[in-house]
Amino acid sequence: MREIEEKTFDEERALYGSEDVLVRRCRFDGPADGESALKESRRVAAEECCFNLRYPLWHTKGLLMRGCEMTENCRAALWYSEDLRIEHTAMRGIKALRECRGVRLENCVISSPEFGWSSTDVKMTDCTAESEYFFLRGKHLCFRRLQFGGKYSFQYVENALIEDSTLQTKDAFWHCKNVTVRGCTLRGEYLAWYSENLTLENCTIIGTQPFCYCKNLRLTGCRMLETDLAFEKSSVRAEIETPILSIKNPRRGVIRVPAVGEIIRDDAAARGKIVLTGTGA
Repeated sequence: MREIEEKTFDEERALYGSEDVLVRRCRFDGPADGESALKESRRVAAEECCFNLRYPLWHTKGLLMRGCEMTENCRAALWYSEDLRIEHTAMRGIKALRECRGVRLENCVISSPEFGWSSTDVKMTDCTAESEYFFLRGKHLCFRRLQFGGKYSFQYVENALIEDSTLQTKDAFWHCKNVTVRGCTLRGEYLAWYSENLTLENCTIIGTQPFCYCKNLRLTGCRMLETDLAFEKSSVRAEIETPILSIKNPRRGVIRVPAVGEIIRDDAAARGKIVLTGTGA
């Protein structure tokens, strides 16, 4: 593998089409303000590099990135790329990842609006992320120990697993399909409207009006705090361990809960059963 160390590149397509190259402690920055530094590259490794220019890694196949920084100026860094492994890296530019396949992210810090759109086969472990519309239309996703903050996350996502994570997010999981959330804390408003085949196991849900217009929603061993107007027009099977402020017009299914402050039934089509178990805090 050819090695390039401690150099600065600022020209357009500086290392375009590179193959079998290791770039170590280099900077992609400078007055020429060039774009697409490593576009169309194959089997590239980048270690302790700083990317401060736009579109550096489009159509890349086979990337290993460790200890790097993508600044706020590094817009749309990784698009249309595949077979990516990114570790201990800060990704700060808008739209940093889009329409990529086969991505592994570990111990990364992400601050990137519109991150992960239309990406497939992504695994994220021990990362923190701040974003809006996080992983919109993503498919075949796995997140473990994710600390996330931002609005409109995981919308239209399909086939995803999220475990042992904390999500502070509004309008999350809208229109998602075939998603399992396990051992997580979810704080935010209007959770998972219009979802299909969403399963939550041993989770804590906090916030107003969760789980409306859902199909085949399942909750097992979950806690719901400060939640009101829950389950409106949803088909649901739920076993809740804490009282709920209010439940409104569940369409069908069974909700088992220790107590409910108010049960609202003003829709003749709402035939879901509410079973008060009398247990829980």
